[in-house]
Amino acid sequence: MTTRAEPGDDRSGPGLSAIMSERRRLINLGYRLLGSLADAEDVVQETYARWYAMSAREQQAVESPGAWLTTVAGRICLNLLGSARARRETYVGDWLPEPLPEPTEWITGRSGAGGADPADRVTLDESVTMAFLVVLDSMTPAERVAFVLHDVFRYPFGEVAAIVGRTPAACRQLASSARRRVRTAQSPAGPSTGQADIVRRFKTAWEAKDIDALISLLDPDATATADGGGLAVTHPRPIVGGERIARHYAEIARLSGDRTTFLEYTVNGLPGLVARHDGTIATVFAFEIAGDRIRRIWAVRNPEKLRPWRIG
Repeated sequence: MTTRAEPGDDRSGPGLSAIMSERRRLINLGYRLLGSLADAEDVVQETYARWYAMSAREQQAVESPGAWLTTVAGRICLNLLGSARARRETYVGDWLPEPLPEPTEWITGRSGAGGADPADRVTLDESVTMAFLVVLDSMTPAERVAFVLHDVFRYPFGEVAAIVGRTPAACRQLASSARRRVRTAQSPAGPSTGQADIVRRFKTAWEAKDIDALISLLDPDATATADGGGLAVTHPRPIVGGERIARHYAEIARLSGDRTTFLEYTVNGLPGLVARHDGTIATVFAFEIAGDRIRRIWAVRNPEKLRPWRIG
Protein backbone atom coordinates (compact mmCIF):
# COMPACT_ATOMS: atom_id res chain seq x y z
CA MET A 1 0.00 0.00 0.00
CA THR A 2 1.83 3.12 -1.19
CA THR A 3 1.08 6.77 -1.84
CA ARG A 4 2.98 9.54 -3.54
CA ALA A 5 5.49 11.04 -1.13
CA GLU A 6 5.25 14.75 -0.42
CA PRO A 7 8.14 17.02 0.62
CA GLY A 8 8.93 16.34 4.25
CA ASP A 9 6.59 13.34 4.26
CA ASP A 10 8.30 10.60 6.30
CA ARG A 11 6.19 7.44 6.12
CA SER A 12 8.61 5.50 8.29
CA GLY A 13 8.41 7.96 11.17
CA PRO A 14 7.95 7.00 14.81
CA GLY A 15 4.16 6.94 14.44
CA LEU A 16 4.18 4.05 11.95
CA SER A 17 4.49 1.24 14.49
CA ALA A 18 1.73 2.75 16.61
CA ILE A 19 -0.56 2.94 13.60
CA MET A 20 0.13 -0.62 12.49
CA SER A 21 -0.27 -1.94 16.04
CA GLU A 22 -3.98 -1.14 15.72
CA ARG A 23 -4.37 -3.79 13.02
CA ARG A 24 -5.30 -6.70 15.28
CA ARG A 25 -7.89 -4.67 17.17
CA LEU A 26 -9.43 -3.53 13.89
CA ILE A 27 -9.54 -7.13 12.60
CA ASN A 28 -11.29 -8.16 15.82
CA LEU A 29 -13.79 -5.34 15.51
CA GLY A 30 -14.47 -6.02 11.83
CA TYR A 31 -15.05 -9.74 12.36
CA ARG A 32 -17.55 -9.19 15.17
CA LEU A 33 -19.39 -6.56 13.15
CA LEU A 34 -19.47 -8.49 9.86
CA GLY A 35 -19.17 -12.17 10.80
CA SER A 36 -16.58 -12.64 8.06
CA LEU A 37 -12.82 -12.62 8.40
CA ALA A 38 -12.40 -11.94 4.68
CA ASP A 39 -14.66 -8.89 4.90
CA ALA A 40 -12.93 -7.74 8.09
CA GLU A 41 -9.56 -7.90 6.32
CA ASP A 42 -10.97 -5.85 3.42
CA VAL A 43 -12.28 -3.25 5.87
CA VAL A 44 -8.91 -2.94 7.59
CA GLN A 45 -7.13 -2.62 4.25
CA GLU A 46 -9.53 0.14 3.18
CA THR A 47 -9.14 1.88 6.54
CA TYR A 48 -5.35 1.97 6.22
CA ALA A 49 -5.64 3.07 2.60
CA ARG A 50 -7.65 6.10 3.74
CA TRP A 51 -5.09 6.87 6.44
CA TYR A 52 -2.16 6.77 4.02
CA ALA A 53 -4.09 8.77 1.44
CA MET A 54 -3.80 11.73 3.81
CA SER A 55 -0.79 14.00 3.79
CA ALA A 56 1.69 13.91 6.67
CA ARG A 57 0.30 17.22 7.89
CA GLU A 58 -3.25 15.82 7.94
CA GLN A 59 -2.08 12.74 9.80
CA GLN A 60 -0.25 14.81 12.39
CA ALA A 61 -3.41 16.83 12.97
CA VAL A 62 -5.26 13.68 14.12
CA GLU A 63 -5.26 13.80 17.91
CA SER A 64 -5.83 10.05 18.36
CA PRO A 65 -4.89 7.92 15.33
CA GLY A 66 -6.33 4.80 17.00
CA ALA A 67 -9.70 6.48 17.49
CA TRP A 68 -9.58 7.77 13.91
CA LEU A 69 -8.93 4.28 12.54
CA THR A 70 -11.73 2.80 14.65
CA THR A 71 -14.18 5.46 13.51
CA VAL A 72 -13.36 4.90 9.85
CA ALA A 73 -13.47 1.11 10.17
CA GLY A 74 -16.76 1.27 12.09
CA ARG A 75 -18.38 3.46 9.43
CA ILE A 76 -17.20 1.18 6.63
CA CYS A 77 -18.64 -1.82 8.51
CA LEU A 78 -21.94 0.01 9.05
CA ASN A 79 -22.21 0.65 5.30
CA LEU A 80 -21.33 -2.95 4.50
CA LEU A 81 -23.93 -4.28 6.94
CA GLY A 82 -26.60 -2.26 5.15
CA SER A 83 -25.63 -3.59 1.73
CA ALA A 84 -25.23 -7.13 3.11
CA ARG A 85 -28.95 -7.27 3.88
CA ALA A 86 -29.72 -6.71 0.23
CA ARG A 87 -27.17 -9.34 -0.84
CA ARG A 88 -28.68 -11.90 1.53
CA GLU A 89 -31.91 -11.79 -0.47
CA THR A 90 -30.11 -13.54 -3.33
CA TYR A 91 -27.95 -15.82 -1.16
CA VAL A 92 -28.67 -19.49 -1.76
CA GLY A 93 -29.94 -21.10 1.44
CA ASP A 94 -29.17 -19.96 4.99
CA TRP A 95 -26.30 -17.56 5.65
CA LEU A 96 -24.03 -18.32 8.60
CA PRO A 97 -21.02 -16.43 9.94
CA GLU A 98 -17.59 -17.53 8.76
CA PRO A 99 -16.22 -20.03 11.31
CA LEU A 100 -12.77 -19.47 12.77
CA PRO A 101 -10.22 -22.06 13.86
CA GLU A 102 -7.90 -21.93 16.85
CA PRO A 103 -4.16 -22.30 16.22
CA THR A 104 -4.32 -25.85 17.62
CA GLU A 105 -6.88 -28.61 17.81
CA TRP A 106 -8.55 -28.89 21.19
CA ILE A 107 -7.75 -32.61 21.50
CA THR A 108 -4.60 -33.49 19.55
CA GLY A 109 -2.74 -30.18 19.74
CA ARG A 110 -1.96 -30.25 16.03
CA SER A 111 -2.10 -27.08 14.00
CA GLY A 112 -5.57 -26.07 12.85
CA ALA A 113 -5.03 -22.52 11.66
CA GLY A 114 -1.97 -22.80 9.47
CA GLY A 115 0.58 -20.02 9.61
CA ALA A 116 -1.78 -17.10 10.21
CA ASP A 117 -0.11 -13.82 11.09
CA PRO A 118 -0.72 -13.12 14.80
CA ALA A 119 -1.76 -9.59 13.81
CA ASP A 120 -4.59 -11.08 11.77
CA ARG A 121 -5.87 -13.49 14.41
CA VAL A 122 -9.21 -12.87 16.01
CA THR A 123 -9.26 -13.15 19.78
CA LEU A 124 -11.55 -16.09 20.51
CA ASP A 125 -13.89 -15.35 23.42
CA GLU A 126 -17.62 -15.44 24.17
CA SER A 127 -18.24 -12.55 21.76
CA VAL A 128 -17.26 -14.68 18.74
CA THR A 129 -19.06 -17.95 19.50
CA MET A 130 -21.29 -19.00 16.64
CA ALA A 131 -24.37 -18.61 18.84
CA PHE A 132 -23.43 -15.02 19.67
CA LEU A 133 -22.61 -14.12 16.05
CA VAL A 134 -25.94 -15.56 14.85
CA VAL A 135 -27.76 -13.32 17.34
CA LEU A 136 -25.70 -10.34 16.18
CA ASP A 137 -26.76 -11.08 12.63
CA SER A 138 -30.43 -10.75 13.62
CA MET A 139 -29.86 -7.13 14.69
CA THR A 140 -30.20 -4.04 12.56
CA PRO A 141 -26.86 -2.64 11.36
CA ALA A 142 -27.07 0.29 13.80
CA GLU A 143 -27.95 -2.01 16.71
CA ARG A 144 -25.07 -4.31 15.94
CA VAL A 145 -22.49 -1.55 15.65
CA ALA A 146 -23.69 0.24 18.80
CA PHE A 147 -23.82 -2.98 20.83
CA VAL A 148 -20.46 -4.36 19.72
CA LEU A 149 -18.63 -1.07 20.16
CA HIS A 150 -20.11 -0.36 23.59
CA ASP A 151 -20.77 -3.74 25.20
CA VAL A 152 -17.88 -5.72 23.68
CA PHE A 153 -15.18 -3.10 23.08
CA ARG A 154 -16.29 -0.71 25.87
CA TYR A 155 -16.40 2.46 23.80
CA PRO A 156 -18.40 5.27 25.45
CA PHE A 157 -21.65 6.20 23.75
CA GLY A 158 -20.23 9.58 22.79
CA GLU A 159 -17.65 7.86 20.58
CA VAL A 160 -20.18 5.30 19.34
CA ALA A 161 -22.45 8.16 18.28
CA ALA A 162 -19.70 9.61 16.08
CA ILE A 163 -19.46 6.29 14.23
CA VAL A 164 -23.15 5.43 13.97
CA GLY A 165 -24.20 8.99 13.13
CA ARG A 166 -26.81 9.25 15.89
CA THR A 167 -26.99 10.90 19.29
CA PRO A 168 -25.46 9.21 22.35
CA ALA A 169 -28.97 8.74 23.74
CA ALA A 170 -30.09 7.02 20.54
CA CYS A 171 -27.03 4.75 20.61
CA ARG A 172 -27.81 3.86 24.22
CA GLN A 173 -31.29 2.77 23.11
CA LEU A 174 -29.83 0.76 20.22
CA ALA A 175 -27.49 -1.11 22.56
CA SER A 176 -30.33 -1.74 25.01
CA SER A 177 -32.48 -3.21 22.23
CA ALA A 178 -29.55 -5.42 21.16
CA ARG A 179 -29.11 -6.69 24.73
CA ARG A 180 -32.75 -7.74 24.81
CA ARG A 181 -32.18 -9.77 21.63
CA VAL A 182 -29.21 -11.50 23.26
CA ARG A 183 -31.16 -12.31 26.43
CA THR A 184 -34.12 -13.65 24.42
CA ALA A 185 -31.84 -15.97 22.45
CA GLN A 186 -30.16 -17.42 25.53
CA SER A 187 -31.26 -20.85 26.68
CA PRO A 188 -33.13 -21.06 30.02
CA ALA A 189 -31.01 -24.13 30.78
CA GLY A 190 -27.86 -22.06 30.64
CA PRO A 191 -24.60 -22.90 28.87
CA SER A 192 -22.94 -26.28 29.19
CA THR A 193 -19.79 -26.74 31.23
CA GLY A 194 -18.95 -30.03 29.51
CA GLN A 195 -19.18 -29.12 25.83
CA ALA A 196 -16.03 -31.02 24.85
CA ASP A 197 -17.38 -34.26 26.33
CA ILE A 198 -20.78 -33.88 24.68
CA VAL A 199 -19.29 -33.04 21.29
CA ARG A 200 -16.95 -36.03 21.56
CA ARG A 201 -19.85 -38.34 22.42
CA PHE A 202 -21.82 -36.90 19.49
CA LYS A 203 -18.86 -37.59 17.17
CA THR A 204 -18.59 -41.19 18.42
CA ALA A 205 -22.32 -41.82 17.98
CA TRP A 206 -22.27 -40.17 14.56
CA GLU A 207 -19.38 -42.28 13.30
CA ALA A 208 -21.19 -45.39 14.59
CA LYS A 209 -24.43 -44.24 12.91
CA ASP A 210 -26.09 -44.86 16.30
CA ILE A 211 -29.38 -43.02 15.93
CA ASP A 212 -30.54 -43.71 19.49
CA ALA A 213 -27.30 -42.35 20.94
CA LEU A 214 -27.55 -39.27 18.73
CA ILE A 215 -31.14 -38.66 19.84
CA SER A 216 -30.08 -38.88 23.49
CA LEU A 217 -27.54 -36.11 22.95
CA LEU A 218 -29.90 -33.77 21.09
CA ASP A 219 -32.52 -31.50 22.61
CA PRO A 220 -35.98 -32.63 21.37
CA ASP A 221 -36.42 -29.17 19.82
CA ALA A 222 -32.88 -28.91 18.47
CA THR A 223 -32.21 -27.14 15.18
CA ALA A 224 -29.52 -27.89 12.59
CA THR A 225 -28.71 -25.15 10.08
CA ALA A 226 -26.34 -25.49 7.12
CA ASP A 227 -24.68 -22.94 4.86
CA GLY A 228 -23.56 -24.12 1.44
CA GLY A 229 -24.00 -20.79 -0.32
CA GLY A 230 -25.03 -22.60 -3.48
CA LEU A 231 -21.44 -23.90 -3.78
CA ALA A 232 -21.78 -27.11 -1.75
CA VAL A 233 -24.61 -29.62 -1.39
CA THR A 234 -26.46 -29.37 1.92
CA HIS A 235 -29.98 -29.34 3.33
CA PRO A 236 -31.62 -26.13 2.08
CA ARG A 237 -33.64 -25.37 5.20
CA PRO A 238 -32.99 -25.86 8.93
CA ILE A 239 -33.83 -29.31 10.29
CA VAL A 240 -35.95 -29.04 13.43
CA GLY A 241 -36.27 -31.80 16.01
CA GLY A 242 -33.68 -34.01 17.65
CA GLU A 243 -34.91 -37.23 16.08
CA ARG A 244 -35.02 -35.77 12.56
CA ILE A 245 -31.49 -34.39 12.97
CA ALA A 246 -30.21 -37.74 14.29
CA ARG A 247 -31.61 -39.66 11.32
CA HIS A 248 -30.34 -37.09 8.82
CA TYR A 249 -26.83 -37.07 10.28
CA ALA A 250 -26.71 -40.86 10.46
CA GLU A 251 -27.54 -40.89 6.74
CA ILE A 252 -24.73 -38.40 6.09
CA ALA A 253 -22.29 -40.77 7.82
CA ARG A 254 -23.59 -43.71 5.79
CA LEU A 255 -23.22 -41.90 2.48
CA SER A 256 -19.80 -40.49 3.38
CA GLY A 257 -18.32 -43.91 4.10
CA ASP A 258 -14.57 -44.12 4.61
CA ARG A 259 -13.85 -41.05 2.51
CA THR A 260 -14.85 -38.69 5.34
CA THR A 261 -13.25 -38.38 8.76
CA PHE A 262 -14.54 -36.27 11.64
CA LEU A 263 -11.99 -34.35 13.70
CA GLU A 264 -12.31 -32.48 16.99
CA TYR A 265 -11.39 -28.81 16.58
CA THR A 266 -12.03 -25.55 18.37
CA VAL A 267 -14.58 -23.57 16.36
CA ASN A 268 -14.96 -19.93 17.33
CA GLY A 269 -13.56 -20.61 20.75
CA LEU A 270 -15.63 -23.70 21.61
CA PRO A 271 -15.27 -27.43 20.93
CA GLY A 272 -16.64 -28.31 17.50
CA LEU A 273 -16.09 -30.75 14.66
CA VAL A 274 -14.55 -30.68 11.22
CA ALA A 275 -15.39 -33.08 8.39
CA ARG A 276 -12.43 -33.84 6.14
CA HIS A 277 -13.48 -35.40 2.83
CA ASP A 278 -10.77 -37.00 0.69
CA GLY A 279 -8.18 -35.07 2.68
CA THR A 280 -9.84 -31.66 2.26
CA ILE A 281 -11.81 -29.83 4.93
CA ALA A 282 -15.39 -29.85 3.63
CA THR A 283 -17.53 -28.83 6.60
CA VAL A 284 -17.06 -27.07 9.92
CA PHE A 285 -19.60 -27.75 12.68
CA ALA A 286 -20.28 -25.43 15.61
CA PHE A 287 -22.57 -26.33 18.50
CA GLU A 288 -24.67 -24.61 21.12
CA ILE A 289 -25.17 -26.84 24.15
CA ALA A 290 -27.63 -26.11 26.96
CA GLY A 291 -27.38 -28.27 30.03
CA ASP A 292 -26.39 -31.70 28.74
CA ARG A 293 -28.08 -31.52 25.31
CA ILE A 294 -27.15 -30.06 21.94
CA ARG A 295 -29.54 -27.23 21.19
CA ARG A 296 -28.14 -25.90 17.91
CA ILE A 297 -25.84 -27.23 15.19
CA TRP A 298 -24.40 -24.91 12.56
CA ALA A 299 -22.71 -26.58 9.59
CA VAL A 300 -20.70 -24.35 7.27
CA ARG A 301 -19.94 -25.93 3.89
CA ASN A 302 -19.56 -22.84 1.70
CA PRO A 303 -15.93 -23.26 0.55
CA GLU A 304 -15.45 -19.49 0.43
CA LYS A 305 -16.02 -19.40 4.20
CA LEU A 306 -13.55 -22.20 4.92
CA ARG A 307 -10.46 -20.38 3.65
CA PRO A 308 -8.90 -19.92 7.15
CA TRP A 309 -9.16 -23.68 7.70
CA ARG A 310 -7.29 -24.53 4.51
CA ILE A 311 -4.25 -22.37 5.07
CA GLY A 312 -0.99 -24.06 5.91
